Amino acid sequence: MNLSGHCAHTIVDDRIPRYHRLRDQLAARIAALEWQPHDPLPTEQELALAYDLAVGTVRKAVDLLEREGLVERFQGRGTFVRRATFDRSLFRFFRFHAPNGERRVPESRILERVVTKAPKAVVARFSLKSGAKAIRLARLRLIDDTPIVAEQIWLPYEPFAALADCPVEEFGPLLYPFYEKRCARVVARADERLTVETANATDVAALGVPEHSPIVVIERVAFGYDGAPLEWRLSRGAAQHFAYEIEIR
Repeated sequence: MNLSGHCAHTIVDDRIPRYHRLRDQLAARIAALEWQPHDPLPTEQELALAYDLAVGTVRKAVDLLEREGLVERFQGRGTFVRRATFDRSLFRFFRFHAPNGERRVPESRILERVVTKAPKAVVARFSLKSGAKAIRLARLRLIDDTPIVAEQIWLPYEPFAALADCPVEEFGPLLYPFYEKRCARVVARADERLTVETANATDVAALGVPEHSPIVVIERVAFGYDGAPLEWRLSRGAAQHFAYEIEIR
């Protein structure tokens, strides 16, 4: 096995510390899915031999990858490509409970899918060329057929072209596994920003809330292993369903 991989020639800038150059190369191989999520990386000794580096240099590179959330270490087992889990992320801000207090996962319903010329904000968000296409999804999250959260989701067209004409029934309640299955795009991490606004006409129609009532807005940008943005999502829900919990130690 050629542990140095097909990207070895990209390490050429001597102004960058060697450990950081190695970090960039390993990250590129992870982004290319040469190592799949949950796969083990070669040992530090194997990487040191393959790249002709000191073990300490390799360790610093892997430390960077770990701090960035691309890999995780398990004592006695090794270092593995990390798969971020987002299946419960909605519960960080919105609380949905059955009468017995059990948490419930909202149903997902794709209301609209459009391939369109990317608006300026989308061009800027994904660093697209002017005139590039994008995919917009309008999605509703419901419990017992009651709308809870309305979402607008933007995707750059080229990486997600396979989603442009597949049946919407196949999307399922969790989009990130579907992105991976259909487009081989893995979400490694996401940044979220929370704000509060008043309900506009679109919120009234989608969520059945009173006009000007408080709405919680969660903006999320999801990134791949290479650091490139893959998805831009705006989730809007009535403030009555909102709760923020954090444990401070």
